[in-house]
Amino acid sequence: MIWVIGAILIWLALWALNIRLARRGHRFWVPVIFGFAILVLWEGTVRGLEISPIILPAPSQIAAKIATSTDVLWGDFVQTVLKGAMSGLVIGCAAAFAVSILVDRSPFLQRGLLPIGNFVAALPIVGTAPILVGWFGFDWQSKAAVVVVMVFFPMLVNTVQGLKESSAMQRDLMQTYAAGYTTTLLKLRLPAAMPFIFNGLKVATTLALIGAIVAEYFGSPTKGMGFRISTEVGRLNIDMVWAEIFVAAMVGSALYFAVVILEKAVTFWHPSQRG
Repeated sequence: MIWVIGAILIWLALWALNIRLARRGHRFWVPVIFGFAILVLWEGTVRGLEISPIILPAPSQIAAKIATSTDVLWGDFVQTVLKGAMSGLVIGCAAAFAVSILVDRSPFLQRGLLPIGNFVAALPIVGTAPILVGWFGFDWQSKAAVVVVMVFFPMLVNTVQGLKESSAMQRDLMQTYAAGYTTTLLKLRLPAAMPFIFNGLKVATTLALIGAIVAEYFGSPTKGMGFRISTEVGRLNIDMVWAEIFVAAMVGSALYFAVVILEKAVTFWHPSQRG
C-alpha cells in the first residue's frame, strides 16, 4: 500500500502544479506533467496492489522491454509504418485530391460518387481487410491497400467541401479579371480549401496507422506491429504488446503533430491560426 499512497500523493502534488501552470497559460508543460502523473499513478498502483504483469505491466517494465527489444520494434516499425501505413497514406490522399478536382467539375460525380464514398467509409475494416489481404498477398502491399480504402473517402469529402468554401462574390471577381478555371482554382479556391484539406489529412494520419495494424491481424510476414501484438498476446508477453502500443501511439502522435505544424505554416492567414 505504500506504493499506492505515495503515487496518490505525487499525483495530487502534480495536479496542484498543473492547475497553477494552466492558470498562467502554459500550454506545453500542462500535458507533459499530466502524462507523467498518470505514469506515476500507474506504476504505484501496479506495484502496490501487486498486479500480475500478464494483466497489466508497470510502465518501468514496459520501458525495460522497449530498451531490450529495439531491433524487433524497429523492424516492426519499418514494416507497418514506413511500408504499409505511409505508402497507403500517400497514395490514398493523392488519389483523393485528384478525384476531388474531377468531382468539383462534374455535378454528376458529386451526386453519384460522394454517396458511394459515404457507404464505403462506413464499411468495417475487419470485413474489408481479409478481402484485400487475399487480393494483394500477405506483404505490405495489402496493408497499403487497406490504408488507401480507409483514407481515400475522408480526404475526398473534406477536399470537395473545401473547394466550395470560396464565396460566389469572390468567384465573380476572378471572372471579371478574365481568370479561367485553373487560375481560379490555384489562386482562390485551393487556398480557401486548405483548412478542410488539412482536416482530412489529420483524420487520414490517424486512420492510416490503425488500418495498417489491423490489416496485419489477417495475414502478415513474421514482422509488423499488428503481427507482433497478436502473436505476443497468445504468448502472454503483455509487456511486449504494450511496447508495440507505445511505439504506435508515439508514431501516430508524431504524424498528427507534423500535419499540424505544416497546417500552421500553410494556413497562417486563416482566422483559426491567429493568436
